[in-house]
Amino acid sequence: MRAVITVIGKDMVGILAKVSTVCAENGVNVLEVTQSILQEMFAMIMMVDISKCTIPFSDLADQLTQMGEDMNLRIHVMHEDIFNSMHRI
Repeated sequence: MRAVITVIGKDMVGILAKVSTVCAENGVNVLEVTQSILQEMFAMIMMVDISKCTIPFSDLADQLTQMGEDMNLRIHVMHEDIFNSMHRI
C-alpha cells in the first residue's frame, strides 16, 4: 500500500528531513520525492510505502498535519486508493 504526501509552504531548512524522520520513525518507506522551490515557496510530493507502518494511517496523517501546522506548512497525506479514485474517469 502506498500514500502520497504533499507539502506546501514558505521554504526553510529541514522540511524534507523532518517529514522523512516522521516517516522513518513510523516504518514508512519513502519511495520517490520531487520538490521545487518557486521563488520563496517550497513544494514537495512524496510517494511512500505504508505497508509496514507501525501506527494507523489516520494517526500518521494527523501527526504530519500537526507538524505542518507547527511549521506553518500545509502537509496533506492521501492514501493511494483515494488518489487513484479521484483521478479515474
